[in-house]
Amino acid sequence: MELVVMVGLQGAGKTTWVREHLAATHAVVSKDHWPNARRREQRQRRVVAELLGAGRDVVVDNTNPSPEDREPLLAAARAHGAHVRAVYLVAPLELCLERNDRREGRARVPLVGVLSTRARLVPPSIAEGFDRVDVVGG
Repeated sequence: MELVVMVGLQGAGKTTWVREHLAATHAVVSKDHWPNARRREQRQRRVVAELLGAGRDVVVDNTNPSPEDREPLLAAARAHGAHVRAVYLVAPLELCLERNDRREGRARVPLVGVLSTRARLVPPSIAEGFDRVDVVGG
């Protein structure tokens, strides 16, 4: 059983990478699936725990920019005996902003949101508790 934690800026290509590499084998969890829900973070934690508890492979497709953001996911993986892997999508800010500008409606993240995520972004590491870290792009 595996938990994959995606890491990267909005527009880095995380959702496309998940669709191409993991969607057929892993349950995809993203706060974007519940745009109107209150307490999306708590809901995500509950859904991840339920899926891992059922023995499913799971991928969390959000920005997950900091160790503090990722720690609850690592804790859930440990609690369920799951292997935990980070996939860090590295893309230039200009490319992320260009892709974000092509999005429509609620999918488009305000510039301040992308810049805020960039300011908080810390690359994932084995020292943080991941069994494996894959870096894509760069």
